[in-house]
Amino acid sequence: MKTFTLGNWQRILTTTLTITTIYCGTNAASAQLLRGTGDSFSEPLYQRYSAEYQRQTGAKFKYTAIGSGGGIRLFTNKSVDFGATTLIPTPTEKNQMKDGLLMIPTGGGAIAIVYNLEDISTDVKLSREILAKIFTGQIANWNQVDPRFPSKKIQVVVRSDGSGTTLTLTRYLQKITNGKIEASREPNWGFQVFAAVTEDSRVVGEVRRIDGAIGYVQTSFARQNNLQTARIENRAGRYVEPTLAETKKALANIKFNDDFTTEDINDPEDGYPLVSLSWLLFSQKYPDETLVQATKNLLRWVLTKGQEFNQQLEYTRIPEDVANKVIEATNNELRVRP
Repeated sequence: MKTFTLGNWQRILTTTLTITTIYCGTNAASAQLLRGTGDSFSEPLYQRYSAEYQRQTGAKFKYTAIGSGGGIRLFTNKSVDFGATTLIPTPTEKNQMKDGLLMIPTGGGAIAIVYNLEDISTDVKLSREILAKIFTGQIANWNQVDPRFPSKKIQVVVRSDGSGTTLTLTRYLQKITNGKIEASREPNWGFQVFAAVTEDSRVVGEVRRIDGAIGYVQTSFARQNNLQTARIENRAGRYVEPTLAETKKALANIKFNDDFTTEDINDPEDGYPLVSLSWLLFSQKYPDETLVQATKNLLRWVLTKGQEFNQQLEYTRIPEDVANKVIEATNNELRVRP
């Protein structure tokens, strides 16, 4: 029988510690749990990313929807590792981000105008004029939308938080009314709305509950909850639904700036008119290399394998050439804080 001296044990212990150190060092980045929060517009997409990322890599990240404004705020305060938004941060907000900012575009989607008319099977078609009048209180009865509809009060449900979805809608309304409507994250609608709630999921709940209700949510929420969606008149005069095909048309000619933000996409020439992109917000400087590598791994996955899931949830993909530029920027700009 083989015996072990103290020297034998010391060598075994040293070897074991070395192997353990190598193993932990190799897997430290993948073990890092990244936490993010922000817009509800892309919540279905990010929750799918989270599940698939863990399944494919074993690494995890957690996402909670609280609205774009909240995502920017908590990211700025370093309460989370990343934010998510359909809003482009203002210069003042960017100046407060002491470790810099890298904006990562993840996909484009449509904002559905959802409604609940229990006794109506006919599709609701909203002209540009009618849509603007509903969300300014100038039209308050469904019979004014279409004489075939019953005399029923329109119950308008809006977002109460600093919402990128709200900003996209009000920018569109501002555009089609030649500036008569204010574009804002938290607008004064100018009339008594039925309800103002946080997050798309709560808008869905109110619209489903109230006969005569109308509201706005990201299209995935409408589909998942079997809500009726209105056809909206676009610049070409076509009444279109918020489908993936029409969203692609609207975003087909979108231009990206050097910082991966976009040019004005309000009221596109064709396709569905209410569309937006979503971004993840990441710092450029980190306290240690482990966090840098975990972040790079996640972003590389989102911009490659993750994009394969976008269209399943009715989001457009980021163009491959743009995705490659973002990955290059991630490799060059993410670093350990001096």
